[in-house]
Amino acid sequence: MADKNEFHDDRAILDIHDMPKFFPWIGLSLQHMFSMFGSTVIVPLLVGLSPSIALFASGVGTLLHIMITQRKIPAYMGSSFAFITPILALMKTTGYPGIAQGVIGVGIVYMIVAAIIWAVGSDWVDHILPPIVVGPIVMVIGLSLADSAAQDAMMKNGKYSLLYFVIALATLFLAIIFNMLFKGFIGLIPVLLAIVCGYVISVFCGIVDLNAIANAPWFKIPAFDIPGIDYKFHIDWAAILAITPIAFVTMTEHMGHIMVLDELTGRDFFKDPGLNRTLAGDGAASLFAGLVGAPAMTSYGENIGVMAITKIHSVYVLMGAAMFAILFAFVNKLNVLIMQMPMPVIGGISFLLFGTIATAGIQVMVENKVDMGLKRNLMIASTVMVIGVGNAYLQLGKFQFTGLAFATIIGIVLNLVLPQKAASEREHEQKLADKAAEEEKQRLLHQRRLHK
Repeated sequence: MADKNEFHDDRAILDIHDMPKFFPWIGLSLQHMFSMFGSTVIVPLLVGLSPSIALFASGVGTLLHIMITQRKIPAYMGSSFAFITPILALMKTTGYPGIAQGVIGVGIVYMIVAAIIWAVGSDWVDHILPPIVVGPIVMVIGLSLADSAAQDAMMKNGKYSLLYFVIALATLFLAIIFNMLFKGFIGLIPVLLAIVCGYVISVFCGIVDLNAIANAPWFKIPAFDIPGIDYKFHIDWAAILAITPIAFVTMTEHMGHIMVLDELTGRDFFKDPGLNRTLAGDGAASLFAGLVGAPAMTSYGENIGVMAITKIHSVYVLMGAAMFAILFAFVNKLNVLIMQMPMPVIGGISFLLFGTIATAGIQVMVENKVDMGLKRNLMIASTVMVIGVGNAYLQLGKFQFTGLAFATIIGIVLNLVLPQKAASEREHEQKLADKAAEEEKQRLLHQRRLHK
């Protein structure tokens, strides 16, 4: 319950520590769960992991984040799209044991950065990851997945399928329609609704095995992948290095979400409970996810959007959504239903999702007014994008930096070593300055002659 002496945002219908009544609490919590549901389950679907485990990890991760941030931040943790590319690559080589180490590594990196911020502050983060580095990397995350989306949308057993492509386009356009033409609750879950509609179309087209769904038991404990129990644990540095560099990119996304929440709730979460706690909470969520067989977690903008529209910021509502996610993870029929998701439906919705990720990178640079006329910025953006999208990887013995991880490292290094302006730009500026000085000198001489 709310402390009478603490700040209360009167703009909110329910502020952070306000507890709703029971039945409204159920409805509000379910709304948040369904808002994140589509994105949280589609990530494991795209990379071959279990949606039910991802749901479970998102619920537990959210509760961990709320606990670590002292119940002061209403944020929801869900599956991160940023790690799809390296996870897909590792799925073909190391399988889940390698992926798990990478995801656990992401959590540890978050914890280390949180500890450094606690000790020395956070200014250095902006120094190594300015918008000119973050923007192109986010674009790479989306664009490097474009081929995967197209293959899912068009191909059936390695051959082009017009039926598949029509279903994919129908799913895509339905998502656009739901997003653009509807408001209220429907407008909050366009991806989920488009997936449901695409699924129904696929059933009528006969490409879904309904027997598997009918024969599945209603409830079942998810098949968790726990190190030392379900597989032999050994440190795979190549797998860890393939995933962990991207954690620095998702940290900037996380900080952006916290800034939005600051504006939304009238608070400064960077000071109380502190950026170190918010990052530690995010890291704990990913650490737990890696230990049970789920993808890395991140704070979700979808749920922030729900709070902005409803003006209900109660942390107890987010806790309710987390508990419902944990409960739904044990509904086996739901898991089988999701696992039977037709590939053209995944491909169609991926066109929109991956494109949205890429354009978010553009938005980062536009909002921060990055000057692409500067050679420095052009060099960084061009190099990062082509290396990342082209998947140019660096291999040193058993160690391999995938395209995205390598592009991230290259972007950070170039940002740190390149001068703010090229020699030719400095020379040009000097000439302009000299010209301006000469013109001012002539103007003053002219004025003196007139006075004489």
